[in-house]
Amino acid sequence: MFEPFQYEFFVRGFIAATLVGALCGLIGVYIVLRRMAYIGHGLSHAVFGGAVVSYVMSFNFFIGASIWGFLSALLITLTTRKRKIGTDAAIGIITTASFALGIALISRFKTFTRSFDAALFGNILGVSTGDLLAITVVAAFAVIILFFGYKLFLFATFDQDVARSYGVPIGWLDTIFSLVLAATIVVSIQILGVTLIAAAIVIPPIVARLLTNRFKVMIFLSTGVGAFCGLGGIYISYYVDVSSGASVVLFSALIFVIVLIYSNIQNHIALITKRHGGHTHLP
Repeated sequence: MFEPFQYEFFVRGFIAATLVGALCGLIGVYIVLRRMAYIGHGLSHAVFGGAVVSYVMSFNFFIGASIWGFLSALLITLTTRKRKIGTDAAIGIITTASFALGIALISRFKTFTRSFDAALFGNILGVSTGDLLAITVVAAFAVIILFFGYKLFLFATFDQDVARSYGVPIGWLDTIFSLVLAATIVVSIQILGVTLIAAAIVIPPIVARLLTNRFKVMIFLSTGVGAFCGLGGIYISYYVDVSSGASVVLFSALIFVIVLIYSNIQNHIALITKRHGGHTHLP
């Protein structure tokens, strides 16, 4: 049972996956409630383009990819303020163009090819001490921002128009959240891979939403579920010998199915109880 922990690379990957899972679960609550699930998927592809550009230019990966993702998120936000262009269209154009740029640079320079599979699907073998430090810093940054801006983000999440009329700086909140989201995606790439980050951001908050209607409880549940899926997925990946990202997402999907079945059973029991005046009648 403890065999994997004798390897240093696994311990680093285990800790990183747990932190990334918790971070994605935390950010995912705001993504899901604001109906922005597609932007998580899109930005992960945009960040891939930034990662390749940073690699080709011999620039720091975390800084370069974060700036690229942040600017992509801002560009999407600015574009969608033009009423003629929908959010999904803006995300589709900007993020696929960025992803295509990354592919073009790979095909041109070839030097990024070895890291291509790891960037797309995740690879715990590549998690370094520097990666762990970056994940910890981003997680702490996200927690601090969302803690001190809790009421503002809560207000903006449920009704931006009303929040704006009360003087809430929606533009600044969107900008700050875009930076947090971009940084989250950048530090998650090594564990989850570009193609699977969106699922890790979306599944934990949906699981939490099935279990509670309270926002604060949903935040803690989603963060916990994300962390559990991260550590469980990495642990399973060691024995099944599949990519870490795929393992984490499949484990998350299994948790979702279990909770969905449980939720449906609970709703069915509640309905029967209501019909029989508060008393259940067993056969």
